[in-house]
Amino acid sequence: MNDVVERWEITPGFSISRVLTGLWQIADMERDDRKLDLEQAAEAMRPYIEAGFTTFDMADHYGSSEIIAGLYGEAYGHDSAELFTKWVPVPGPVSREDVRAAVQRAMDRLRTDRLDLLQYHAWNYADPSYLDTLFHLEELKSEGLIRHLGLTNVDTVHLGMILKSGVEIVSNQVCFSLLDQRARTNGMLDLCKEQGVTVLAFGTIAGGFLTERWYRQPEPDWDRLETWSQMKYGRFIREAGGWEKLQDLLEVVHRVAERHGVSMANVACRYILDQPAVGGVIVGARLGESEHREDNLRLFRFSLSESDHAEIREAVEALDRIPGDCGDEYRRPPYLTAAGDLSDHLDTLPPPYETRTGEDGRTRVFSGTVWEDVAGYCRAVRRGDRVLVSGTTATHRDRVIGGRDPAAQAHFIIDKIEGALQCFGAKLEDVVRTRIYLKSMDDWKAVAEAHGLRFKTIQPANTLVCADIIGSDYLVEIEAEAMVD
Repeated sequence: MNDVVERWEITPGFSISRVLTGLWQIADMERDDRKLDLEQAAEAMRPYIEAGFTTFDMADHYGSSEIIAGLYGEAYGHDSAELFTKWVPVPGPVSREDVRAAVQRAMDRLRTDRLDLLQYHAWNYADPSYLDTLFHLEELKSEGLIRHLGLTNVDTVHLGMILKSGVEIVSNQVCFSLLDQRARTNGMLDLCKEQGVTVLAFGTIAGGFLTERWYRQPEPDWDRLETWSQMKYGRFIREAGGWEKLQDLLEVVHRVAERHGVSMANVACRYILDQPAVGGVIVGARLGESEHREDNLRLFRFSLSESDHAEIREAVEALDRIPGDCGDEYRRPPYLTAAGDLSDHLDTLPPPYETRTGEDGRTRVFSGTVWEDVAGYCRAVRRGDRVLVSGTTATHRDRVIGGRDPAAQAHFIIDKIEGALQCFGAKLEDVVRTRIYLKSMDDWKAVAEAHGLRFKTIQPANTLVCADIIGSDYLVEIEAEAMVD
């Protein structure tokens, strides 16, 4: 039956099953100190691989998922499966030694000497230490400890910025479903298609809400759901317009499924697989308890017609849009997580930079560049309710972030400004003025559009001028002023 399952080539010589088996429910199965038989769970992976579903997705925080996959690999050979994992470190600086230790821990749990794909998650773009972590991971990739480097929950702007900075990224795992079309509407699919990055879609059946189980059913008690996935995607449903709008969507999905003699989950997954740059959808499994192999195999025995796509697309467009870009549910309200906030993920976000309060009553932020001491200035200063942020370029340590792309540089600069503001307990929404300096007026439109994307709902006073910026690699410099209540 293996020839039934479609495969996707992420890079030459490295392909995956287009349905990946997600092991996040291992953590749910181990909730409340429940113990799993790890050997038995590892054995439960075997029927998936025999059916052609050879690719598994896990993470450092998915309970014992890495250990289970490691036991399988040791028993049956790592070459029989593609074992993907994620690393989600706590926010704040991470040393080169910390990065190596995290990769070694994953290899030890997976019982391998090389990770097939390590997917990295950053909590706060305003804290540039996440870039240090990526650069350290690149070093370990060059040593052969990581075969491929991917990202998870990274938005379109920052994926582009990372790629322009020269980091080789092969995949980005994001939430993408009939309910959540942010990957399509915010340009993620277009960027990934252009750059050859594979989109791995999770949440495609929305914790089971896009299946027969919830079709024509009454609205559940949102406070008494069975799994973390249901709690999470229940929030997506309410954000997308509520239970009635979901039922309208399910009517269409059911009609298309009946037409093809397949399940509603098949239709929901096939529609996403047909989108540009999508290499695979991740379908969760409760190993040994709830398995959908036979149903998933039907996914590759039918295709959606143009009229099917048009019918589904019309139903999708009738939903309210999920706010923000990919991954924003983990970075800004509304927090579309199981808890509705970040309490189940982290305790606090540390300030990105060092702050010092002087005898003059002013608080200053220092980003650590050598020029702050040489030229006698700080990244930002606050007195009373006024914050002034110095002219900022796309400098991070000894690197220029964003390469020779003016928009990518501008986005990183705005991240740095936001980081300085966070050190004062302020936010980007507090900015009342920005000034933009360009090396070449040829770049004005790209930089203006980047500024517009980040400040479109804030709309500070703004000035843009052409200036001879110091440093041949710097295309743009931005300063800002904020008023903090």
